[in-house]
Amino acid sequence: MVLMAVAYTGCSSTNSYVPFSPDLSDYQIASTEIEEPLVDQGQDLDASITPAPLTVEDVDIAEFTDLTLEQTVKTALSNSRVLRDLGGRVLDAPQVVATTFDPAITETDPRFGVEGALSAFDPNFYANGFHQKNDRAVNNAVTAFGTQMLQQDAAFMQYGLDKRSVTGAELGIRQITGYDANNAPGNRFPSAWDTRIEANVRQPLLLGAGVEFNRIAGPQFPPGTGSTATLPRLPYGSRFNGVMLARIDEDVSLADFEESVIKFISNVENAYWDLYFSYRNLHSRIAARDAALETWRRVKALNIAGRVGGEEENEAQAQEQYYRFQEAVQDALSGRLVEGTRDNNGSRGGTFRGLEGIQVAERRMRLLMGLPLTDGTLLRPIDEPPVAEVIFDWDTIKSEALARRVELRRQRWQVKRRTLELEATSKFLLPRLDALGTYRFRGFGKDLMGQHAGVNGQFNNAWGNLGSGDYQEWELGMEFAVPLGHRRANAAVKNAELALARDRAILREQEREVVHDLSNSVGEVKRSQASVKTTFNRRLAAKREFEVLQDKFEKENITDLDRVLDAQRRFAEADSAHYKARVEYALGLKNLFYAEGTLLEHNQIYLSEGPWPQAAYCDAEERLQSRIHNLENLQKTYSDPVVSRGPYGQVSRFAEVLPEDCEPEFSEPVAVPPSPDDSDGAEVWFDEEFEGASEDAVGLFDVN
Repeated sequence: MVLMAVAYTGCSSTNSYVPFSPDLSDYQIASTEIEEPLVDQGQDLDASITPAPLTVEDVDIAEFTDLTLEQTVKTALSNSRVLRDLGGRVLDAPQVVATTFDPAITETDPRFGVEGALSAFDPNFYANGFHQKNDRAVNNAVTAFGTQMLQQDAAFMQYGLDKRSVTGAELGIRQITGYDANNAPGNRFPSAWDTRIEANVRQPLLLGAGVEFNRIAGPQFPPGTGSTATLPRLPYGSRFNGVMLARIDEDVSLADFEESVIKFISNVENAYWDLYFSYRNLHSRIAARDAALETWRRVKALNIAGRVGGEEENEAQAQEQYYRFQEAVQDALSGRLVEGTRDNNGSRGGTFRGLEGIQVAERRMRLLMGLPLTDGTLLRPIDEPPVAEVIFDWDTIKSEALARRVELRRQRWQVKRRTLELEATSKFLLPRLDALGTYRFRGFGKDLMGQHAGVNGQFNNAWGNLGSGDYQEWELGMEFAVPLGHRRANAAVKNAELALARDRAILREQEREVVHDLSNSVGEVKRSQASVKTTFNRRLAAKREFEVLQDKFEKENITDLDRVLDAQRRFAEADSAHYKARVEYALGLKNLFYAEGTLLEHNQIYLSEGPWPQAAYCDAEERLQSRIHNLENLQKTYSDPVVSRGPYGQVSRFAEVLPEDCEPEFSEPVAVPPSPDDSDGAEVWFDEEFEGASEDAVGLFDVN
């Protein structure tokens, strides 16, 4: 009945329902308001003063800023504390956006950073003091030192140092001083001082012992707790916090940062070639529109003269062709807000889309480069896509990809972490066996220090008695504890083994994925390179057909207007398709370097930490000078490192190590110009017209 009553009262409510009332209290109003946060940082100046963007109506632009790909990449890196992406994550998910601050944030994490892990081994200084006045009546005189009315003044002071060593030992030294003045009849002195200096050590012999365990697990799981009934607990999820695991976390954060830089550089190149194609595409559309306008004028003239070929339907058809190309020119100039070429939109490095116009593509490139989004001019790429055939050795690039892909290096760090966690977790299957030792010097006297006029002998002052060394104590012991069953430890070991097996399986699958990406990249390079040849020959044929039909039409040797208009469209499409193929070939080469893991090296980009403060260099110089006499000790051979293989080489493993005064020469793939035999019987595509085709591609445009 009692339980039922408790349940009933717990289910009932003592508060009646209060309907919403417009007469809210001040607290209710304040607690439901949406407020603006008060932050010190103001608005970005460049963003706040950005002028109106260029639109399709702004066609009289005569100022351009010519950029090479190298200049574009350099500017983008110089202006990017936040590694911008093209998916809008900086607004939708700012917590996952990569920045140049991320590795430093990981390193300075007070919980899981290296310094945070090392701080557990720092010496700890402590001090405390207490004074008390006791005045009490007691029933038993024995407990009150021979009196039943105890009156006492007492003081206690201590200070010392504690430290944990890398072997798991707990070391401590402290000085304790006590003062006691009471009315006990058996006292030697009415008041006296007692002082002692003691050192103690607790060294684990099984669980918690060893340098490697403490560097992995960290001393936050100390085996010794001062009680034989207490054992260290495994962390939930085996989240150890040793310095070795903190070091791995830093390396993982550097790998994450490098991956973000690679994606950023890839997107910068994507945006550059998107903008290049936009200019080429606009040029093709303008040429087609102008040709359609000329055709419309000629048909219109025939219509006015009442001659054959100037029928109303022909004049309307020519007019429709002109406005069709005029619409294409406007789209090619302004562009639609559709996704352009970006990473992982088909391929890892990005599959070419070519759907944007100049103004949209130019704004996107400004966004990536960190430039003002509008300044009254237009950025204009001046580098041409490569056309020479590049030959790669499959075995070489496959080995490079498996060794240099940052995703694999990050996963290998994860496997190393799991290996170390398994090693530390298995130590918790051991019982606890600690060796304890204490050594103590004692001193006793009427005064703490100095000479007391009424007291002679060794107990004149406590410090003097302590310095004599007459009173020394020591203690040695062993402490043992073991849980019966080890169920938690056994479960943790099995969990660590499964986690290690999982990450190893993921690493193997990632290696297969890397080879798959590389295979796709090689195939895309071959396809796009062949497409460059084919589309060039298609462009030549379409141009020749258009010129022949246009000439006949002008000489009134042909009355079939459909063929002329169709030739205009097909030549515009062939011209745009050729430059699309060239851009696809450039992006295919870039994606191959991306899949190989050498994109940064290909762009001559190397990651390094920022400079240290000048005071750090001066301090290092002083330390070096103080150790000159021990330089021979610095040249000894060290054993293999426990965690890593050493610094990660950011250049090709096949590059030779040259003297410092020599320029590094990397083993670049050999660029071989295609031969006429590669055209499969088509016309020779690498001729003078193709060589000079880029001269009219970046000129000014007029859409009127």
